[in-house]
Amino acid sequence: MSAPHPQGEALAAQLLWVHDMVRRDLDTVQKLADEVAEGLAADAVTAALRALQVNGPLWQLKVNCLQYCNVVHGHHRVESAVIFPALRRTNPALDPVVDRLEADHLRVTKLLDDTEAAARGLGGGDDSAARGRLVAALKALAADLLPHLEYEEEHILDTMRTWAGLPR
Repeated sequence: MSAPHPQGEALAAQLLWVHDMVRRDLDTVQKLADEVAEGLAADAVTAALRALQVNGPLWQLKVNCLQYCNVVHGHHRVESAVIFPALRRTNPALDPVVDRLEADHLRVTKLLDDTEAAARGLGGGDDSAARGRLVAALKALAADLLPHLEYEEEHILDTMRTWAGLPR
């Protein structure tokens, strides 16, 4: 394998930055969902979120979940369209890894869709079933997405670090 290249190091650092953001935001929405599901008073959740300048905890949870899902969908589209083909071209030994990552993306897409649907189901009332659906969807997403991120980092970063930009 080639030596690390500054541009490849920057690409790897950017991937890690995005993955860390995905992890952090997933943790945030999961904690909020758990608190809401446990019946935390709206005033208490609103106070905890005051720095976010929102009107209500359920609205914030709904918006954050939808935005979060959109970010992960976008990140995976870029990986599938740009990063994975480049990995296949520059390191064909990674073909089985990329195959697994592409399969992961399909599964995560379904879990993100489930999470989005559950988030859209949140209303202003005290619908514990809707809250439970969102908590379950987030837990399922985390159970699949977090190991995916770890596997991806473990297997592709060394190759990415050798790139002098995105390979064509």
